[in-house]
Amino acid sequence: MFSKIIRIFKIKDLRNKILFVLGIFILFRIMANIPIPGIDRQALSTLFERFQMLGILNLFTGGALDKLSIVMLGLGPYITAVIILQLLTMIFPQLERMYKEEGEAGRQRFNQYGRILTIPLAALQAYAMLNLFQRQDPPIIGVLSPAMMIGSVLVITAGSMLMMWLGELISEKGIGDGISLLIFAGIIADFPSSIGQMVGDLRVNPARGPAYLAFFFMALFIIAAVVLINEARRNIPVSYAKRVRGMRLYGGVSTYLPLNINPAGVMPIIFALSILIFPGMIANFFAGSEGLVGDIAQKVAVFFQDPIVYSVLNFILVVLFVYFYTAVTFDPNSISENLQKMGGFVPGIRPGKPTAEYLSYVLNRILLFGALFLGMIAVLPSIIQAVTQVAAFRFLIGGTSLLILVSVILETVRQINAQLEMRDYETF
Repeated sequence: MFSKIIRIFKIKDLRNKILFVLGIFILFRIMANIPIPGIDRQALSTLFERFQMLGILNLFTGGALDKLSIVMLGLGPYITAVIILQLLTMIFPQLERMYKEEGEAGRQRFNQYGRILTIPLAALQAYAMLNLFQRQDPPIIGVLSPAMMIGSVLVITAGSMLMMWLGELISEKGIGDGISLLIFAGIIADFPSSIGQMVGDLRVNPARGPAYLAFFFMALFIIAAVVLINEARRNIPVSYAKRVRGMRLYGGVSTYLPLNINPAGVMPIIFALSILIFPGMIANFFAGSEGLVGDIAQKVAVFFQDPIVYSVLNFILVVLFVYFYTAVTFDPNSISENLQKMGGFVPGIRPGKPTAEYLSYVLNRILLFGALFLGMIAVLPSIIQAVTQVAAFRFLIGGTSLLILVSVILETVRQINAQLEMRDYETF
């Protein structure tokens, strides 16, 4: 392992990519600790103790939300914008053709629409959050004048857009997916304070030692399960017919098509969290209104703050998004056509439409197991809290965070190994 690390830093291009990503992480942490003015720290801490969803959201912003920093929204608005556009591909055929059939140029246009949609979503979420913090008793933020409110909304929106740009820079010039790596950096950055919270709670309540020990072994089990599911795949055998071109013989070999049990990775959990937060934000935006609209908004806000409702909806959304994300990114018809063009076929299955139907059949069966696993991981912090009666577990490294950490580490290591192997081939 140490020899591989030394080898990585000896390669200039790979070393520069890693240092670039680390530099982005440092910049992100600096911005996450620049708060907006006029915050009551004690009232803010009390609010996070009352509303557990804010604690979960804080994990994905790298501790930026509980500091009310200029990047307090993190990548949430951008992720929500991407979800909305991907859902619209099922309604508007032109948008679907742009995303799936127009190649790289179509995907770049699609991503550009996502960036544009991020701006109003970030502004709306920023205004809703500021209103929520102002209406608390005691208020977390003092009464803002219209000019200060507009300025704060613009600063928070700009912070969210800057986070989106940094994520795209990592994807373009660094290693791995920028969004996943920034979320990973946020969780890791919050880890020392979580450990400190655990140690402090253990000193005050030594009787909770067995509960923390059980949590530790459960975390090890989750890590092993996540690695097993992420690396598990169903191999579909593929054979290639022999073809003669000129004086050469091609084909006649057998290989396999790997189908991951969890092809969507951590994206369904991130999508589900963004969807669950958005209605609450809208409800808090209208909760101060008078009349029927205000009453409905207050009921919706209370409904989404119920931990049981949150867990059930989170589980259902994660399962649905596993199927949705896979349907968007994996097209059995396209794979079947490509196999047929290259002279490949699945033994015992006719090429063309029967192959596509067979791939869909196998994929749907293995996706069920992967979707249920992801759903259980998503609601695991709530289950742990209910069993152990230790509220801190919900904010410590729970199932969702472990899944993101392990998945991002595995994918990053895989990409680094691929670049090392590519240089080995070039040397050979």
